[in-house]
Amino acid sequence: KTLIEFLRLIDYKRLKGQKLNSGGKKFHQFLRDKCPVVSETYYPTFWCWESRVQTLLRPFVTAKPWVNYRNELITAPDGGQISLDWFDNDDSASHPDQSTRPTVLLLPGLTGTSRESYILHMVQQSRDLGYRCVVFNNRGVSGEKLLTPRTYCAANTEDLEVVIEHVQRTIDKAPLMAAGVSMGGMMLANYLGRKGSEVRLKGVVVFSAGWDVFECTASLEKPLDRFLFNSYLTSCLQASVDRHRTILEKKYDIDHVMKAKTIREFDERFTSVMFGYPSNDDYYRDASPIHKIKSVQVPMLCLNAADDVFSPNHAFPVEAVKQNPNVALLITYHGGHIGFLEGLWPRQSTYMDRVFRQFTKGVFENGRSLDDLH
Repeated sequence: KTLIEFLRLIDYKRLKGQKLNSGGKKFHQFLRDKCPVVSETYYPTFWCWESRVQTLLRPFVTAKPWVNYRNELITAPDGGQISLDWFDNDDSASHPDQSTRPTVLLLPGLTGTSRESYILHMVQQSRDLGYRCVVFNNRGVSGEKLLTPRTYCAANTEDLEVVIEHVQRTIDKAPLMAAGVSMGGMMLANYLGRKGSEVRLKGVVVFSAGWDVFECTASLEKPLDRFLFNSYLTSCLQASVDRHRTILEKKYDIDHVMKAKTIREFDERFTSVMFGYPSNDDYYRDASPIHKIKSVQVPMLCLNAADDVFSPNHAFPVEAVKQNPNVALLITYHGGHIGFLEGLWPRQSTYMDRVFRQFTKGVFENGRSLDDLH
């Protein structure tokens, strides 16, 4: 305890750089009252405070609670299939009526599925609150076959629109909100920006999103980060493509794709081509949520760490957030990418988990106060 207090003292001035940015007093006050964790100073686990260490260790340090999902495959307009993993929470004591049980739609990161530890933790938090969850797995990542030569990207929100419409038809009396992590958060923010006032979600929370894809990619191409993260993620993307080679090679040069050494090269050879962009720069511009913040019309809380190498802090949309009363951006000094480890042994819960729990509960149980944030 003495050591932790000492570490807090020596780093206190820097940690005070944590700030909640928002465009409206009403949303800001709601967060202070119903999500008080945003007013706390986040102190990282002292033995893994550095951003890269947090990012690398989080999947191994945090527990993976067992979740029994119910899988559903739905058909997209192009004939492809989308895999949804439902956690129905039929044992919910606080919301026994399944027709009105509050529901959270969860969007994992770039190559993530419903089995990622950060997704399992959000499901666990939701279960404890009596809520239902449904995880949107991007095409081809969770074991299902690709029926059409199409995967996914941060810019294209058509599959997300299909999923949201399907979920709302299935549980039309239940309030629905959404949480997105990393690329899932980018896709969600892009969806909110495009659809504006058409969105029927009660609220949205976004973790560790990349706001400007040009800056994110450049950051990950620095020598150390290319070695630690870029090459590995590129190989994960290539493995997914190779797994579906039979159907994808009918339209794309998969051998050329498999020779990519970075995410940028992968996107130039595969993603931007698949989604019909004239160039990779056009794709990156369209995939960057920073350009769509001004159009978001539902309450959206975003959490980013200033030391996240995946999402450099000079590209955070602070000024755009200050112009939109529906959006708040919480920036912590430490935390890495989807890290936010805290406590001596951060196995059961993270700062990110606490933000998710409090904001979700606040929206579902006090959401009427957010009806008009202007």
